[in-house]
Amino acid sequence: MSRPSPSSESPAFSIPTRVYWEDTDAGGVVYHAQYVAFLERARTEWVRALGYGQDALRLTHGLVFAVRAMRIDFRRPARLDDALQVSVSLRRCRHASIVFAQSILRDGELLLDAEVRCAALEASTFRPRAIPDALYQELTRLVEPGAQDE
Repeated sequence: MSRPSPSSESPAFSIPTRVYWEDTDAGGVVYHAQYVAFLERARTEWVRALGYGQDALRLTHGLVFAVRAMRIDFRRPARLDDALQVSVSLRRCRHASIVFAQSILRDGELLLDAEVRCAALEASTFRPRAIPDALYQELTRLVEPGAQDE
């Protein structure tokens, strides 16, 4: 299945996922912590679509991104076998941090929206560091129009 690559013309990125039994509680409703895993997978695929897989960032650039804070609004439950779309867009990019806007939809219905703040860290020490210039320049072009100044 082909996924759109993030671009300055269309900064939103989305991946499909399906709800499996392992994602749910005994009632067949997605367990709240599983949504965090869905969001993480989408951010990982977003970075990969840019040509910067997480392992390559770590090995080649000595960089890892770590979640520093999340705000999640759970609006509607997802259930066993639901087909979901998990989206990612870049809201802000600073020299050592990025902020994502994310959502999870089922058939166009908003189930969850989140803001995820990630810090850029030196892979060997886990201390804050600057995002490499080439990646930083690419990321700043992907910020949602008007969002950088929020």
